[in-house]
Amino acid sequence: MTDAGLERWRLVLGEPAGGSLGEPGGDAAARDAALDWLYGRDGELDRRDIRRRQGGSGPSQITTVDWLDDITRLFPKETVERLQRDAVERYEIDDIVTDPKVLERIEPNPSLLRAVLRTKHLMNPEVLRLARRIVEAVVRDLMERLATEVRQSFSGARSRRSSRFKQARDFDARRTIRANLGNYRPDEGRIYVETPYFTSRTRRQLTQWQVILLVDQSGSMLDSVIHSAVTAACLWGLPGVRTHLIAFDTDVVDLTSDVSDPVELLMKTQLGGGTDIGRAVRFAAQLVEQPRRAIVAVISDFYEGGSEATLVRAVRELVEQGTIVLGLAALDEQADPAYDRACAQRLADVGAWVGAMTPGELAAFVAERVGR
Repeated sequence: MTDAGLERWRLVLGEPAGGSLGEPGGDAAARDAALDWLYGRDGELDRRDIRRRQGGSGPSQITTVDWLDDITRLFPKETVERLQRDAVERYEIDDIVTDPKVLERIEPNPSLLRAVLRTKHLMNPEVLRLARRIVEAVVRDLMERLATEVRQSFSGARSRRSSRFKQARDFDARRTIRANLGNYRPDEGRIYVETPYFTSRTRRQLTQWQVILLVDQSGSMLDSVIHSAVTAACLWGLPGVRTHLIAFDTDVVDLTSDVSDPVELLMKTQLGGGTDIGRAVRFAAQLVEQPRRAIVAVISDFYEGGSEATLVRAVRELVEQGTIVLGLAALDEQADPAYDRACAQRLADVGAWVGAMTPGELAAFVAERVGR
């Protein structure tokens, strides 16, 4: 095994491997100390009777600021983000997002955004101002990516007519192949395209629709809160769509006035508390103006803390009046569905669409309905 391979194993196994793999030196010792600062606090090491990692020759007392400086210097960016994520989510080292010295130098990423939203109630105004930088940077990145998906969804349906504008997303593969079959060469197994064809897109004749997003703001739904805020901002102002954003736990808060500023919106959310989905659905029902031109999307894990019978009844009434009700178990990029399937099934039984959608898929669903 190469020296680099031995060094990696030494860093993975820690101090107990020192006798057979030797002690690290130089940057390897510094990496070992940085890993020990974080993972050495894992209680599982004591329970398994494994000696705690002993770092290299670095200083005996490492502050959070020192540790961040070290990992930024010693590890690639992907590893740094993983270490930061473990620090704030696994070991709850809150000073990573509450210490001004740390916030001034830390590189924003989604894990830190989640940590800020969980701990912002602990921050004084100065720290909150610095933490807002993380929120703004990550939200800006999400907005850039999601806005592209939303614009594509609302750019118009494909028409059968040919288009003189040659765009890859409008390439008509079937017609192109059919028109160029005469150029097929059996010996090569290829069709040589002389004339490519592209479809045009019709201009949507839009009738105003309401899209009401009801977002469960319990702690387990943090990713959904983030992406719902950004998705609502992307939908805001689009032709044919009027967006509302409602956050709920046992109380219901209308955040529509802040939809155009997802950063401000996220800074106002209060994560945690119980869950009363039925109350939120009843609130949404009061906002509906034209039932057959309304979509109510409930983003929740569907663990109802209030009356499940009331929730089912409220959803049934919306469906019966012609409103589309979406029950979305997740609204993040992974669309990882973790929810009370029994409750969700009861909602599906009375006519709700239940499943998991990414923000882009939700935008495509809305665009399809609005464009009809």
